[in-house]
Amino acid sequence: MYKSLILAILLLISCFEASCSITTGSRSLLRAVNTNAQDHTNFAIDLNSTSFDAVLKDTPATFAIVEFFAHWCPACRNYKPQYEKVAKLFNGANAVHPGLILMVRVDCAEKINSNLCDKFSVDHYPLLLWGPPSQFVSGSWEPKKENSKIISIDDGRTADRLLKWINKQMGSSYSLDDGKYENEHVLSNLSDPGQIARAVYDIEEATSMAFNLILEHKMIKSKTRASFIEFLQLIVAHHPSRRCRKGSANILVNFDDLCPSDILSGKKQECMTSGPITLSNSHICGSEVPRGYYMFCRGSNNETRGFSCGLWVLLHSLSVRIEDGESQMAFSATCKFIHNFFICEECRQHFYEMCSSVSNPFNSTRDYALWLWTAHNNVNSRLMKEEASQGTGDPKFPKMMWPPKQLCPSCYLQSPQSDAENQIDWDQNEVFKFLASYYGNTLVKLYKDKELLGEAGSDKAVIDDLATSTNALVPLGAALAIALASCAFGALACFWRSKQKNRKQRRSWS
Repeated sequence: MYKSLILAILLLISCFEASCSITTGSRSLLRAVNTNAQDHTNFAIDLNSTSFDAVLKDTPATFAIVEFFAHWCPACRNYKPQYEKVAKLFNGANAVHPGLILMVRVDCAEKINSNLCDKFSVDHYPLLLWGPPSQFVSGSWEPKKENSKIISIDDGRTADRLLKWINKQMGSSYSLDDGKYENEHVLSNLSDPGQIARAVYDIEEATSMAFNLILEHKMIKSKTRASFIEFLQLIVAHHPSRRCRKGSANILVNFDDLCPSDILSGKKQECMTSGPITLSNSHICGSEVPRGYYMFCRGSNNETRGFSCGLWVLLHSLSVRIEDGESQMAFSATCKFIHNFFICEECRQHFYEMCSSVSNPFNSTRDYALWLWTAHNNVNSRLMKEEASQGTGDPKFPKMMWPPKQLCPSCYLQSPQSDAENQIDWDQNEVFKFLASYYGNTLVKLYKDKELLGEAGSDKAVIDDLATSTNALVPLGAALAIALASCAFGALACFWRSKQKNRKQRRSWS
């Protein structure tokens, strides 16, 4: 016993050096020493073996830094404020540069983390590892392993030196003195179509924000209830994010309880706002959303892009994911949704006028996708003039006719003389091919391996998710109302609603 105590004391004394070197076999003894020192300003995320994979798998960040430390180590405690200064720049909704780097910490002195620390060959404290988040998930690291995408940060002992290392790695010039929207490295390379893949997280953010605004302003009334259900059906079947499809499906199958049908008779004027299960505590894209920031849609200041950009990307994505037979229903659902629930009055009226100008029903995905594309360019054309005269546009993201020639040269039959839409000779067949690829496969390709997304029409996956995640039954009134609204939005909506309706009936007969 005394020998063990003396050994522990000697090891603690040695930790007053810059770092604490240990061997893997001795770590179990060191975990017995516990000081429980706490710092109340935490920007880095503390993880353990049960949360490590899930958080790193789910993050939208391009890179991650993992600090392996021991809470009893004085060098680690002294280093924590330095690490937090850098984490403050990148972590959380109020970060100066959100969504780029996820900075986390793992306490190797906790027994639960023993195997995790061993997998990453932790032989001294603190150890900083850098790499794509996906490489840490169910991964490992060895110091001498060749071609590893995870690398050790060998010079990060102060906040300044760590940030200097990051800047060298990323080709950036971030500073500890950066303010929000200062020294931004916004995504403005129009020639890189792969940038749209980061917009998946923006679509989730915009979907969640739209849902929250609807609830905040109590916009689901007797006259708007059916149009809300109709748009909900559309995103259940075709939202590019799997978790938004799952979250909206959970709301849809419980909608008659969450928003009782007697609202139609005038007995109530708003949906349920109190009780254990309400619309206000339902998460349309999961509990992780909203995150509080945008990535692809992030403007150069707080007043530009963001929500409106994310909503447009969602609508374009829906337009290319539907089947031909769903095109008119998708058009109708979208027009009603914007008219009834978009909070900007002028924008809502302009969109309604464009919808009202359509005289013939849509019969194909192509026709609807091209109409929405034309409508978006009409909006851009109008806003270009307004922003130019008032100086309210985003200088790094000026309005333009879409897509620009850098992204789709084949979309242009001849070089445009200006950005005026009526002077561009478009090849609409090529435009549709671009839209289908850009807002379809390219949008989701980078994150398919994170299991947040599914292929268009992957209804079975959502059905399976719902079957295992909830035993909720759709009340008969909701089932009938939903069925009347539309059974056209894919096999999922019809199959699930009819299944729930039948289960409800059998239950009432027994």
